[in-house]
Amino acid sequence: MSTLEVDALTVSLGETVALKDVTFTLQPGELLVVLGPTGAGKTTLLRAIAGLQQPDRGNITIEGQSVASAAPAERDVAMVFQNFSLYPDRTVRQNLSFPLTSPSSTVSAEEIDDRVRWAADLLHITPLLDRPSTQLSGGEMQRVAIGRAIVRSPRIFLFDEPLTNLDAKLRERLRVELIALQKSLETPTIYVTHDQSEALSMADRIIVLSDGEIAQTGPPDEVYGRPVSPDVALQLGYPPINLIRVRRFETSWLSPGGDPIAACRSAAETATLGIRPESVLTSGGEIPGTIQIVEDLGPSRILLVDWAGCHLHILVDKETSYRPGDTIFPRFSPDRLLVWPAG
Repeated sequence: MSTLEVDALTVSLGETVALKDVTFTLQPGELLVVLGPTGAGKTTLLRAIAGLQQPDRGNITIEGQSVASAAPAERDVAMVFQNFSLYPDRTVRQNLSFPLTSPSSTVSAEEIDDRVRWAADLLHITPLLDRPSTQLSGGEMQRVAIGRAIVRSPRIFLFDEPLTNLDAKLRERLRVELIALQKSLETPTIYVTHDQSEALSMADRIIVLSDGEIAQTGPPDEVYGRPVSPDVALQLGYPPINLIRVRRFETSWLSPGGDPIAACRSAAETATLGIRPESVLTSGGEIPGTIQIVEDLGPSRILLVDWAGCHLHILVDKETSYRPGDTIFPRFSPDRLLVWPAG
């Protein structure tokens, strides 16, 4: 049985439809990442699941029971927000214990202390337990916010872009720690992000959300390798996928410059071709291209190439010696080419 089932969920915020007929499941122990740009409806989705946002229609089921009319406290889910949301007048210990000290809580003082110590140990913040929350770094504050969620031992974790406000190195470290923590606890988790690297590295399964609707769902390698549309393809990968508008002529696709760049096996008159930068070779093709820019990424380089009437990004090894102005002959394998016929 699925831990969570969301069925035809629709939510309006004023005149704007933030979510439209969203349907998906969350499996036991799964880490589900919801990926989408700002305004896609990601936070609204989490708020609806947590009971903080009333949907217009649809149903939410947790462990076989509908919670559509249940209060947030009755749903037994824990949400971690982007902005940390710690109590500034409390210590780390008091912040961690707070969810267990509500008037309706039946947790004993001894068990509260045990859970706080357990969470602090998991998150490597035991030395900070008696420190005021105002004296914490950004990474420490986020660890405390996560700890405050896990002490409850909820049925589901909801993470709303929890690493966005941290610097790049700290984000990477906490990302690894979150994956390990989630696998250790085996708590079903929905993790919202606009960062494609987080989605690809963390997810058991990805939902791509666009304008309040699910555009695609599947394992990371499937969504990355077989996106259903150019919009989905652009959500994942850096450098971004090369998208080329083409038209059919006899048995070939012609580039914007009128060059035949791929065999055409479609009846469509026009299409968009997609090819990932790492799937383009710099030699072996028939159409010359001129390198405009060489961007150094450290272990690799990105070439921006003027080719066949369009711009092409190519990912190459650090050891290559390409320079702006060099001529190359790009080539890609037909089985790496994605084709989205127009209309």
